[in-house]
Amino acid sequence: MRKMGGKKLHAIMIGFFYQGHIAPFQNLAIKLASSGCAVTFAHNEFVHHMLSKAEGVNVEKADPFLVARRSGLDIRYATISDGFPPDFDRIVNLEQHWEAIFLDFPSRVDKLIGDIIHKDDEAFAHFLVADTFYPWPASIARKYNILNVSFWTQPALMFATYYHYDLLVEKGYLPIKGDEVESKDPAFNTSITKKIVAEAFEQVKQADFILINTVYELEHELVSDMHHNQPTYAVGPLNFTTDVALPKSLWAEADFTSWLDSKPRGSVLYVSFGSLAHSNRQLAEEIANGLLLSGVHFVWVIRDDPQVLPDGFEDESKDQGLIVSWCNQSAVLSNPAIGGFLTHCGWNSILEAIWCGVPMICYPFFADQPSNGELVVDVWKVGINLCDGTSVDRREVAEKIKQLMSAESSNSLRDEMNKMRALMLRALDEDGSMQANFLQFFNDLWDRAEARAEEAEEEVDSD
Repeated sequence: MRKMGGKKLHAIMIGFFYQGHIAPFQNLAIKLASSGCAVTFAHNEFVHHMLSKAEGVNVEKADPFLVARRSGLDIRYATISDGFPPDFDRIVNLEQHWEAIFLDFPSRVDKLIGDIIHKDDEAFAHFLVADTFYPWPASIARKYNILNVSFWTQPALMFATYYHYDLLVEKGYLPIKGDEVESKDPAFNTSITKKIVAEAFEQVKQADFILINTVYELEHELVSDMHHNQPTYAVGPLNFTTDVALPKSLWAEADFTSWLDSKPRGSVLYVSFGSLAHSNRQLAEEIANGLLLSGVHFVWVIRDDPQVLPDGFEDESKDQGLIVSWCNQSAVLSNPAIGGFLTHCGWNSILEAIWCGVPMICYPFFADQPSNGELVVDVWKVGINLCDGTSVDRREVAEKIKQLMSAESSNSLRDEMNKMRALMLRALDEDGSMQANFLQFFNDLWDRAEARAEEAEEEVDSD
């Protein structure tokens, strides 16, 4: 644990507001504090409200880092408004919300950071840690002359793709279809999503350090290549690095452990398309009928609207499966009854599936998901695609489910998954790549902070 005259580095962390970003970002805060940093972590106010409601805790008294602080970690907690009330639907009103993130939110962040620095005279130096998708970190870090750490919660493959987008277009590799990658969810085929990516990667090219929540052994070539451009470190998987209790879910979680425990080992298919993908009725109907045809036990998470299901499906399938609105995905995947995962290929879902050794059926929707699915199916060979054509058909769904859930036909997938799981476990060993890379980042951060402090002293002396 490095200190300068008894003083610590102080991380100011501005949390992102989508479910898939919350857990790794909070775990990064624990990792920094465990390494000797002071941390001030700020959630968006509406995230604070949702976390509190999901936990059944009074909003005024809720503090996600209370247990961590009681364990001796130096983590302070704050909230910051994005300008909208807690019940404002930020997904339905995606464009309106993001315009505010571009125009109004930076001034709120600026004030928060200014207040923290002004009131804190115990830190050796402050540094900013923000999600790569935020469009303001470089300018605010520059204003306060603090180091800027960008945190990327998707795979290094997508980071490199966005980072080199212009070069890929110039070489003819992109665009894939029209002006952007095709998405199954029209809400994400908008000009605002292109603006978010463009602004984010203009900002990230000015970051002092880049952290990626990936396993070095899975993407070492990409991470090493990025490191030649800017200091870049694979510090994942952060999802499994702490035992400190942290509220991470934006919705209340159903507990059906007793139901799972009553099922034979490897007999249940877990189905979830994450927190952002919206199921349409046609897709839900084909999957529902495919599940019935397969005869396989299942748990299906439908967060947005259970009315997308075919009429009578819940009654017809009541002896075969469960339909829930949300759950603790890691806990479910780790249950011995789970034998497969039908997934949208969100990065957290893939990491959790590997951690639990569960092979996947892939049906990606948008953003990084299609590329993640290619990694799962074509590169790592730990999953299969839900459909081989352009549309989902119930008979093909049933065939793919049976293929995945049959121990005989999925032997090779499970063998490869066991290798991947062992690799991930090694990365998290005390002398594994995750710890080594994080330590290297931390030391480099200290060295840069000391150099800046010396430069500042020299400027004062010269004046």
